[in-house]
Amino acid sequence: ACGEALEDTLKLIKNAGAKCGAVINPDTPVSAVEKVIPLCDMVLVMSVFPGFGGQKFIRTAAEKIKTIRRMLDERGLTDVEIEVDGGVNPETAKICREFGANVLVAGNAVYSASDPAAMIKTLRGQN
Repeated sequence: ACGEALEDTLKLIKNAGAKCGAVINPDTPVSAVEKVIPLCDMVLVMSVFPGFGGQKFIRTAAEKIKTIRRMLDERGLTDVEIEVDGGVNPETAKICREFGANVLVAGNAVYSASDPAAMIKTLRGQN
């Protein structure tokens, strides 16, 4: 975890008038960003290890989404987005949405679909 460096960086970004956020990898506990969540406009939960597409969704990431959503709700931080990136497909997108994520990043699920527009609607839970 970045600790004070992360907090200081987020403050600099906010003070400059830009939006900012924090990212947690699959092996990073939510506690690593708990202190800075009030400074964030978005918290990104990586549900795969960054590096290449096509990886399988790591299920423990879903619990992190739920924990972050609870933290945000308890603090009244209703404008903070929870983004999920990695292994997003129709099944995992549903889980992510149910657990409180509202921004999903999907690569292979969309680009390998015979109808990418329909897949995006499915990932959004619109059909």
